[in-house]
Amino acid sequence: MTKFVKKDQINSSWYEIDAKNAVVGRLASVISKIIRGKNKANYTPHMDNGDFVIVKNIEQIKFTGKKFQNKKYYRHTGYPGGIKVTTPEKLKENKPGEILKQAVKRMMPGGVLGKKQLTKLKIYQGSDHPHTAQNPKVIELSKLNTKNIVRN
Repeated sequence: MTKFVKKDQINSSWYEIDAKNAVVGRLASVISKIIRGKNKANYTPHMDNGDFVIVKNIEQIKFTGKKFQNKKYYRHTGYPGGIKVTTPEKLKENKPGEILKQAVKRMMPGGVLGKKQLTKLKIYQGSDHPHTAQNPKVIELSKLNTKNIVRN
């Protein structure tokens, strides 16, 4: 019999990741698994069982190849002819955290639960953040094996 986690059984942890020299897509996949709770043994798809993730030094994030200049982000204003195009170069100048946030958002489910889980992502420039009271566990991306992302 499959056991599902109940609301009163959910325990959220805090994790801290340093994005210095991290590749956007690889970092986003690690973050999305943690936020959704897929790193836990009691993963339940319809419950918000994920953990909080703090990402620091977002201004030092990297792309592979020539994606930093050539990749395009599209959005539409809702008006006829209202398509807007931007590149990671331009986004990094104004909102450096938006690059990673979009990458993680596109790896999450598209409904209400996915939007709620995305609020567990905290992105900061520099190495300081206001969540030191939560005692976040540090995840070192260089030591991660892709098969064993984060296990409790």
